[in-house]
Amino acid sequence: MTAEPKKPQRVPTLTEVIIDLPADQSSAAAPSAPARDAQVAPETLMAEALIQETRIVSKVIERLQPRIDVLFEHRLREALAPTVARVYAALADDVRKELARKIREAVEQAVNEEMGRHRGA
Repeated sequence: MTAEPKKPQRVPTLTEVIIDLPADQSSAAAPSAPARDAQVAPETLMAEALIQETRIVSKVIERLQPRIDVLFEHRLREALAPTVARVYAALADDVRKELARKIREAVEQAVNEEMGRHRGA
């Protein structure tokens, strides 16, 4: 019967860089392992830094979003105010003209009906 190999006490995570291997595992490692570890360490650190930077940016944007919304709404209102005023003035003028035309038509119809009654009486 073969004895089962000892299980390691601690297993490194995927993001952890192993620079120095214990003496009992160094014979099993490839000879290029230390050079590879030296190259992997900066890449791993860079990846972790980018992940942290992304988290920080997300948190800052999340905290600033209400201020950004208020500023955007304020600027949008400022930019649209002259256009809205022009549209409102044009619309009010059109409605005023249409109302005046309808009133003239109603008065003309009422006068014609009254004249017809006086002629027929």
